[in-house]
Amino acid sequence: MTLSSDLREALAKVGTSTLTGVLNRRGLRSMTLFDVWPLRPEQPRLVGIAFTMRFIPSREDMDGPTSKSRSTVQPQAMEECPPGHVLMIDSRGDSRAASAGDLYVGRLKARGAAGIVTDGGFRDTDGVFKTGLPAYHRRPSSPPSPIAHRPVDLQLPIACGGIAVYPGDIVVGDRDAVLVIPPDIVEAVTQEALDTYHYEEFAEAEVARGRSLKGLFPAAGEEAKRDYEEWKKRKG
Repeated sequence: MTLSSDLREALAKVGTSTLTGVLNRRGLRSMTLFDVWPLRPEQPRLVGIAFTMRFIPSREDMDGPTSKSRSTVQPQAMEECPPGHVLMIDSRGDSRAASAGDLYVGRLKARGAAGIVTDGGFRDTDGVFKTGLPAYHRRPSSPPSPIAHRPVDLQLPIACGGIAVYPGDIVVGDRDAVLVIPPDIVEAVTQEALDTYHYEEFAEAEVARGRSLKGLFPAAGEEAKRDYEEWKKRKG
């Protein structure tokens, strides 16, 4: 699966609030991550393809300071997550220790990744923000990863933020939320979301002019539909 520049631009424009409505109308209600937030509200929006990593709980004999069996999966993820992809991390909703820090996130940014998402926490959050890579987590977490996490595999289905994430899912994030879209319907969902986005742009302008919501939103009446078509013509 690849995402064209036009598709990426459209997904970034419409936002998660519009996309969740479109997905809900298609019966897809379990697509939005819970308790996962942007690292900073002013960070760029996120659009990319899911590349997954999974943590299990750490154990002292395997992950303690004297252990000789430390996992190499985490740095491997930073080297193998392809450009345009989002590293999606299953941290079991556990933010007692960091899921990644600024050096790992900086490496993802340098390699052209589109973002990083965890239902745990990031450390070095000022440094993570300075990389410019869109990053989403539960809350900041300073302790190092091995205190709570052992990375075990890549590119398998995971749970993140209470929902199923499959490698290749389309990931979209903004100030409100992070969600995933099945790749086989992303083009249709995006087109419907764009149509909705443009109608809502028209409706917002009408409300600002003093128009009642009746017959305008959420369901457009015949008069509103005619006015919308005229508005589109004027907008070109």
